[in-house]
Parts: sequence; C-alpha cells; structure tokens
Amino acid sequence: MKKTDITTLLKQERTEVEARIETLRKADPFSDHGYASDNAAVDTDVREQEGHQRITAEIEVLEQRCKDIDMALEQEKNGMYGTCKRCNKEIPPKRLELIPESAYCVACESELTK
Repeated sequence: MKKTDITTLLKQERTEVEARIETLRKADPFSDHGYASDNAAVDTDVREQEGHQRITAEIEVLEQRCKDIDMALEQEKNGMYGTCKRCNKEIPPKRLELIPESAYCVACESELTK
C-alpha cells in the first residue's frame, strides 16, 4: 500500500470514528440538559442510567481508537508504519487492511492481551 493510500485510509477512519462518537454523544440520555429536572419513573431512570453507561464505555473505546489512529499517522510520517512496536517485525498487510491503526503484529498483540 502506498504512503498516500495509508494516510488517506487512516484519516478517513478517524473521521468515521469521530462521527460515531458525535452520534453517541447525541444519543446519550444524559446529554439532555433538562434530564436532572425530569421526574421520570424509576424504571425509566434505570434504563437511562444503563444507556448512559453503555454509551460512555463505547465512547471511551472510540476515543482510544482515535489516539491509536493518530499514533499510526505519526508512525507513517516517521517511516515506521507497519512495524510492530514490540518485536520490530513487519505487521502483515492483511492485518493493516483490517485494522489500519495496528501497532502490534498478531503474535505480540496476543502476548500483550494475556
């Protein structure tokens, strides 16, 4: 994959992730400023609390993905894109196609997540 293709792909990926974060923020029941004064039934309040927690967790994952994409863009600038941060071997192109912001090869990723 050419450098311009990688950069374009990563930037497109980041734009999509940012759009998903914005959509989630708008869907968060706690984003309504009138929420605190709303006298909802207890079961509704519990559902809204669970919805808020789920959305918050998903946003955290997506924000981390944005950081990973930014790091991949920085690696691309430095000529290190596609090199595993742990073992310094080449990350397989198929893995980068699936997860363009991958910082580790499959073997190292497996070791780190044990």
